[in-house]
Amino acid sequence: MLTTGIDLMEIVRIQHAIERWGERFLRRVFTSVELVDCGLVPDNVAQSSRLDSRLVQGHTRYASLAARWAAKEATAKALGVGLRGLAGQRCGGVVRGTAIALTEVEVARDTLGRPLLRLSGVAAQVAAAQGIGQLVLSLSHTRQYALASVIALALRPLDL
Repeated sequence: MLTTGIDLMEIVRIQHAIERWGERFLRRVFTSVELVDCGLVPDNVAQSSRLDSRLVQGHTRYASLAARWAAKEATAKALGVGLRGLAGQRCGGVVRGTAIALTEVEVARDTLGRPLLRLSGVAAQVAAAQGIGQLVLSLSHTRQYALASVIALALRPLDL
């Protein structure tokens, strides 16, 4: 193990953000893979398409979206950049002043349905610069809270 990150999110906070900002918020925070996985975009719809009408009809899976938000924050903590790195104030020394976009941390599923993380852009650069070879993700939620735990594993064993 190299580092860890954990985050707890109130589901109602994500619900309020979606109700206030709608598709604009969802597209800024979540990838099309995440939106498909949460049932907001049908599998066969291109990223440029409008979100499914279920968003308006109240069938949104807020707990699943909150868990993905928590995963993004937990990943930022495991990468050592925290929320400031997501805001662009520091990014593990890789590109000062360049933010890790929330969409550069994507929660997907493996063939067995287990959650996994995919990094791109600056997030992938930060992970590589820190010698992180793999990120392991665990998600959970209750009616009120969503939790994400991320463990960052080193590319090679650490010399002790």
